Amino acid sequence: MAQDVKIWEITKEGELKEISQAKLDLEERLESWIEQDISIVSDDLLVIGRQVKTDFGGTIDLLCIDRNGDLAILELKRDKTPRDVVAQALDYASWVKDLSNERITEIANEYLGDKGPLEKAFKEKFGIELPEVLNESHKTFIIGSEIDPSSQRIIEYLSDTYGVGINAVTFQYFQEGGKEFLSRVFLIDPSEAEYRTKTKFPSKRKPPLTYEELEKIAEENGVGKLYKKLLEGLSSCFDYKVTTRSSVAFIGFKKKEKSRMTIFSILPGESSAEKGVRYTVYMDRFTDYFEIDKEKAKAILPSYEQKIGYGEWAGEFGGGYFKDDAQIEEFLRKLNTLKQNKTHDRS
Repeated sequence: MAQDVKIWEITKEGELKEISQAKLDLEERLESWIEQDISIVSDDLLVIGRQVKTDFGGTIDLLCIDRNGDLAILELKRDKTPRDVVAQALDYASWVKDLSNERITEIANEYLGDKGPLEKAFKEKFGIELPEVLNESHKTFIIGSEIDPSSQRIIEYLSDTYGVGINAVTFQYFQEGGKEFLSRVFLIDPSEAEYRTKTKFPSKRKPPLTYEELEKIAEENGVGKLYKKLLEGLSSCFDYKVTTRSSVAFIGFKKKEKSRMTIFSILPGESSAEKGVRYTVYMDRFTDYFEIDKEKAKAILPSYEQKIGYGEWAGEFGGGYFKDDAQIEEFLRKLNTLKQNKTHDRS
């Protein structure tokens, strides 16, 4: 259904004065506005690419990611015919659906530049860590100063009948007394469009493994007892813990910044009877949380090695292995002492 948007100014005398609609001079101007402030389309999007070239010879105007790690294609209608604009959007979606975590990260980091990497930009935008699984689903927004009835019917049909994540966004431009105004209208209410997609397609994002599943992996790798001992001991040293697809992550709160952060993880899948229980640690977060210097921290971590090339935004990152009971007991003893001293100093 075509949208006829009108805007009135309420004058000081209490009268209504209609603001005249004007022709939006360049679609490129609209594209720049959206790139500069993506909230005019959605607050739940982060731009990670502009003029992204696909493997099929096309170029996506704007590529975004939402807080769930799902991708969004923003394609400007420009002067395309109804058939062309929808066909092109679907063609781009067919390419986007197979993008891997690595390819998405590569595209994003190239675009973000100094504002990146992706993990940093995502955390700053949404206040949460980048999901482990990206691109479980995707959506497309066709954007223009007007959307013709034929395109509207096709978009409604794809969304309502097949749950395709596609929508149209119309921006109308107004001028009055040297001032410029922009209005926005969705063809399909975003919540309704999301509902249609979710009811048609089951989620492919795999849930985190359970503690029992991770313990079974540790047992299969010959480190069941060591893993269980380390897990139980570490649980009292941090604020709380969560499981992922491959690890148990131990979380600490940063009260000043009112944020949480993963500090330490144990990975049963990367453990073995020969090497021991694999761990990873964000060193700068570890030293900040336990209020110790880096040399002291490294001294209590067995076989610690820094991982080269990790993003500077998260600080130093590394890991190692716990090979036996003695190493675990000594580490947990020192960690509990640090925790107690920290609590005592704040009381």
